[in-house]
Amino acid sequence: MPTSKETDMSTIAFIGLGIMGSPMSVHLARAGHDVVGYNLTPDRYGPLEEAGGRGSGSIAEAVKAADVVAVMVPDSPDVQAVLLGDDGVFANAQPGTLVIDFSSIRPDVTAELAKEAATKGFRLLDAPVSGGEAGAVNAALSIMVGGSADDFAEAQPILEVVGGTVVHVGGNGAGQTVKAANQLIVAANIEALAEAVVFLKAYDVDIDAALTVLGGGLAGSKVLDQKRGNMLEESFAPGFRIDLHHKDMAIVSSAAREAGVVLPLGNLVATLMAAARANGDGGLDHSGLLRGVQRLSGQPTH
Repeated sequence: MPTSKETDMSTIAFIGLGIMGSPMSVHLARAGHDVVGYNLTPDRYGPLEEAGGRGSGSIAEAVKAADVVAVMVPDSPDVQAVLLGDDGVFANAQPGTLVIDFSSIRPDVTAELAKEAATKGFRLLDAPVSGGEAGAVNAALSIMVGGSADDFAEAQPILEVVGGTVVHVGGNGAGQTVKAANQLIVAANIEALAEAVVFLKAYDVDIDAALTVLGGGLAGSKVLDQKRGNMLEESFAPGFRIDLHHKDMAIVSSAAREAGVVLPLGNLVATLMAAARANGDGGLDHSGLLRGVQRLSGQPTH
């Protein structure tokens, strides 16, 4: 019998071919979809073209014949520009097109964009992802989806090409709210791991052995599994940049204020993320929070 990943092939416009978008577009092309990519800088088309997709010269060109438009750009203003601009999706795609926004943006912005999409005859799902570059490369992302149940059902076979865990969590904006919670948990875990590493090193413990045994108990986490190498080697090539996690923590803080809830640890981690950025670490992987703990401890950073 056909699996859920075996579906009628679609023409997919993929807007944003960065660290995450590029491997996601490649998976869709290799699955047999006709993928047309667009990126602000044209040097990102190579992997998609090698997988059988193609690049385009503008958003308008990419979306004009698309059944589905996928968006993976950094922040709320970027998504607004992609969807609302004169060269954008709503002005150039065919009415009825399904738009899947994989970006992580403000829930209120997503809700407004969904209303605008509906007035123009489009359908919008917010489908932010978790798993970082490794998850994108391995098609193992966790995808939290907000929007109508019918639109989710239509998108699910496409989402399952790039994700390992795909869950419909509610209406428009719900996906972004769950992603904000995800970023809160991840940031707190990374900071705790960084502090543990600095603590263990102060006692001249075998750090690799210590993290192995910690990973086997209640302290174990995917953060420990995926980020231990970065911290042991003090190598912070970006899988997910501090700049972007700083943006996400601002979303968490703002949404918490609007809901009238208090996030003491979240606010502290947001401050530490901002401090890392202010110290020039914004382009590093978020495991680079280790450098902030080192600085506070009077230790050299590498």
